Amino acid sequence: MTLRRTTAIVIAALAGAPLLLFALPSSPASAHGTMSDPASRVYNCWREGPESPDSAACRAAVAAGGTQALYDWNEVSLLEAGGRHQQLIPDGKLCSAGRDKYRGLDLPRADWPAKHISAGSQTLRYHATAPHLYGKFTFYITRAGWSPTSPLRWSDLVQIAEYTQNNPSWAWNVNVPSRSGRHVIYSIWQRFNGSNEAFYTCSDVDFGGGGNPGPNPTPTATSTPTQPPPTTAPPPPGGTWQPNTAYAVGARVTYGGLAYQCRQAHTSLPGWEPPNVAALWLQV
Repeated sequence: MTLRRTTAIVIAALAGAPLLLFALPSSPASAHGTMSDPASRVYNCWREGPESPDSAACRAAVAAGGTQALYDWNEVSLLEAGGRHQQLIPDGKLCSAGRDKYRGLDLPRADWPAKHISAGSQTLRYHATAPHLYGKFTFYITRAGWSPTSPLRWSDLVQIAEYTQNNPSWAWNVNVPSRSGRHVIYSIWQRFNGSNEAFYTCSDVDFGGGGNPGPNPTPTATSTPTQPPPTTAPPPPGGTWQPNTAYAVGARVTYGGLAYQCRQAHTSLPGWEPPNVAALWLQV
């Protein structure tokens, strides 16, 4: 073979090399998914419609974090978790996986859309839009006596099941312990196949029984008074925040065990709870 011919072959091979590199995947495709039954907070809000959610809780989540978080419902995750969940995610930010993008999911509220369930065997289902082989699925439930108006902490969770499996079925029969009122089922999907990625979900459930505060009640309609109503005065210190109530500057209320002082006169609406609107309320 002549030198000229050999050189031409080498040059042709090098010219084609980039095409070969692009044809080969450099890493496994990202996995994505969330709990679909009981539905996670982000999944529920996405199904309601990111631009105009039906529930007050989902509207508050959009007000706190925007609509994009709901469109990206299947990636509440950390790429380099590697099992270090409690090290990477601080208390109060479990539902968002500590990511600011999903901060609306961490709002401590008693009116998140919830599935009514009972103690005993329950089928938990996961919607995986990019399923992968090998992974560990761990499920928790909040402890008895937990309040949904308190930030969710790691110490609030009790592990109820764990599965390590190849090619998961995306449905598990889990024995759920007895609870009363509203609780959260928390899940962690930790991938193994060449990735440290992990996914996190908060699914709200309601056992009934009123063991913890329910949603803020809708004010009951009353008959028209025969005399003009008195001018609304600031509620006394220690009063509990309520929706559809006029608050004056300086009014003090309590919500979720904390005290707040009104910064701007306004009439409250569902979703405007003091922790959610710093422009209206100052924690004192």
